[in-house]
Amino acid sequence: MSLKFRLIIMNFLQFFIWGSWLITIGGYWFQNKGWSGTEFGAIFSTMGIASLFMPAIAGIIADRWISAEKLLGVFHLLGALCLFFMPQMATPLQMFWLMLVNMMFYMPTISLTIAVSYSAMKKAKMDIVKAYPPIRVFGTIGFIVAMWTISLLKVETTAIQFYIASFAALLLGLYAFSLPKCEITKQAEQITLVDSLGLRAFTLFKQRKMALFFVFSMLLGAALQLTNAYGDTFLHDFKKIDQYKDLVAIRYPAIIMSISQMSETLFILTIPFFLKKFGIKNVMLISMFAWVLRFGLFGLGNPADGLWMIILSCIVYGMAFDFFNISGSLYVETQTDSSIRASAQGVFMMMTNGVGAILGSSISGLLIDHFFKSSNGNFQWHGIWFSFAAYALVVAIFFAIFFKHKHDPSKFETIQL
Repeated sequence: MSLKFRLIIMNFLQFFIWGSWLITIGGYWFQNKGWSGTEFGAIFSTMGIASLFMPAIAGIIADRWISAEKLLGVFHLLGALCLFFMPQMATPLQMFWLMLVNMMFYMPTISLTIAVSYSAMKKAKMDIVKAYPPIRVFGTIGFIVAMWTISLLKVETTAIQFYIASFAALLLGLYAFSLPKCEITKQAEQITLVDSLGLRAFTLFKQRKMALFFVFSMLLGAALQLTNAYGDTFLHDFKKIDQYKDLVAIRYPAIIMSISQMSETLFILTIPFFLKKFGIKNVMLISMFAWVLRFGLFGLGNPADGLWMIILSCIVYGMAFDFFNISGSLYVETQTDSSIRASAQGVFMMMTNGVGAILGSSISGLLIDHFFKSSNGNFQWHGIWFSFAAYALVVAIFFAIFFKHKHDPSKFETIQL
């Protein structure tokens, strides 16, 4: 079996695990269990909490004591146990704690798969810039296949989604031990704890431009998980309306939502052009206004004559997500000193997937429970999506006013994806 194919399998399973439940857990939570939005927001905050510290800790362990591929295997085996026992949780609080433990094992594996891939490819003398993206795209394909699997099996609101995710985690956990060994370097042993945790990168907050960039990253990061959290539930709720309940979009909502991930694979290819042509500020603004469209189209759409708006919203998601996440990381790459570049990327991820995700998931749950639920417990989806759109619009306006940046096309000439 070729190295490329082995790494494709790893990336496919890595995101198949996540795709098996991330988009559809809302259906299980609201349609099956009938628990509240505030409690659901807490569940999604576990990803942010885990992202604050676990990737850094896992990086230290992988650099100094346990090789990355073995740590990847251990974490996925432990995650498989968490996912298997998830349906046995009888209360939201129990599920919160188990999900937090699960995400503490899962979130570091995203960076560990990158470390394993890079290490193996360097040993094989492969061109990482050219060879890695076609391998990594199978992660997105794995996410899409998982969503289609859950939808076609019609288990979006059942506990079976967790068992499927658990089985995939078990497979990857065992498979990881067969992957090429990642060496523990002597240099890594000499790196201080401060450097390993990326604490030196926090000096970037002394620079007004970088501080503003990180703050707006946090504010936009708060919006990133909203459609992941509520999109599938939004479509499931149309089952309560007779004129919609038998439509294809309602029978297989995860398949409709998977268009978002398909769109990601296309828009990521356009980023180098847009960055060089328009600059980071305009690309980030495009992303922010794309989020306004994403939420606004959901608020206007329906599964019948408004299905085109829901599909267009999913297509726009690729631009909203990629133009922010990928472009933001490239901006950090071009604006920071090489000595703290990796740590600066860690701060960017912490502000978006950590602090931003926690605030977005927690506050949205509280707002929905207090302002966008009718007396009979039904969601007021128009108000929910339009309020999210208004939030993204306000962030975009303030970003346009306060973030000052002079575009230098030459800084992006050598960057490839």
